[in-house]
Amino acid sequence: MENIEKFLTTASDYIWGPPLLILLIGTGIYLTMRLTFIQLRLLPYSLKQVFSRKHDKQADGDISQFQALMTAMAATVGVGNIVGVASAVVAGGPGAIFWMWLAGFFGMATKYSEAILAVKYRVKDSNGLMAGGPMYYLEHGLKQKWLGVLFAIFGALAAFGIGNGTQSKAVADVMNSTFEVPHYITGIALLVFGALVILGGIKSIGRVTAFFVPIMALFYFIAGAIVMVLNIEQVPAAFGLIFTDAFTGQAVAGGAIGTVIRFGVARGLFSNEAGLGSAPIAAAAARTDMPGRQALVSMTQVLFDTLIICSITGVTIVMSNQWQDKSIDAGALTAQAFGSFLGSTGPILVSIGLVFFATSTILGWSYYGEKCFQYLFPNRVAVLAYRVVFVAFIYVGATASLDLVWILADVLNGLMAIPNLIGLLGLSGVVIMETRRFKKKIDEEREEARK
Repeated sequence: MENIEKFLTTASDYIWGPPLLILLIGTGIYLTMRLTFIQLRLLPYSLKQVFSRKHDKQADGDISQFQALMTAMAATVGVGNIVGVASAVVAGGPGAIFWMWLAGFFGMATKYSEAILAVKYRVKDSNGLMAGGPMYYLEHGLKQKWLGVLFAIFGALAAFGIGNGTQSKAVADVMNSTFEVPHYITGIALLVFGALVILGGIKSIGRVTAFFVPIMALFYFIAGAIVMVLNIEQVPAAFGLIFTDAFTGQAVAGGAIGTVIRFGVARGLFSNEAGLGSAPIAAAAARTDMPGRQALVSMTQVLFDTLIICSITGVTIVMSNQWQDKSIDAGALTAQAFGSFLGSTGPILVSIGLVFFATSTILGWSYYGEKCFQYLFPNRVAVLAYRVVFVAFIYVGATASLDLVWILADVLNGLMAIPNLIGLLGLSGVVIMETRRFKKKIDEEREEARK
């Protein structure tokens, strides 16, 4: 068992090493260039579309554009936004936050491209519901079904780790350490909540996340804003340190510029999942008249996740100077940072935020895993069985120590990105074509509005 764990740890370190990170960020840069910086050109329009229901009322799809975005946000805004950012600062120094921002910027183009392909190549399943994502655009767009099968296998299994066990364990741990709630009590509560939402399918998940995610994001944003407003004189210095450290390489673990870049990019991509291929599965369920419209909505996910929520965590940590204390574990660093400004209230706010973030991730990833499983086994009974097993595993994750499973899930999570990136690069011409088609549609809408 020890040898297997060692092998998987080595495999995980290699898979999530420089080659994959370069491929992930390189794909984002390539798509940004081909799309002529669409994340800047059409950002105002995309933000307007997030809250618009004008075009999705009569279109095909299972949930609204906003619900699709919130489902994807639910899956990505998780432990990584609190613990992941902290570990990046501990390992790479404050400069890692700058590279996290840069990865997020280019990741917006990747997320846009994933969504546009997901909607274009989506299909209706036997129940009349939409099914889409990398497995479908790899099969129907790239004509490489074997890559779609690989992605689906990796995704269906990885969901139990990144989107289930690690999240429920984090919730159980923080509830125990902060509020002294036994792990099994938290496990039962999460299981019941998960069953009530997940067993109802995507429409149930969409309704809950559309209500749940904005509240949790606003809660954390307000907590961070309070810290910054009350300590406004420290904010410029914190940003200054982030920018200067990004190019001086004063990393805690290594002291080299490469370390700063690696941890910043890695944590940014791990948080927003751009290039991983998970979010387009939710985008495919959206009611939308054109692929480009939902793609613009999906693009804002990275903005909210990395450039706003992760920034709150990162800037607060830098302002506190707690990151320089090597005795503080990355898992507790964010709580310590908020505590240094808000006293005993700080850790409680962070704990509540982590509970919200991790719980929402379970909901989003349950749908991702289910759709990957459905691609492999398109049977209603099999899909229902997957949901039941996924819900049951929430309790297992909250109460058991399954390090081997988490490492395996980490490996599978990284492997998901490889076929997806192949699909994005191979179908980049389709992304450009659909973007031009939608841009023409936008111009027509603007012309009609002027009349």
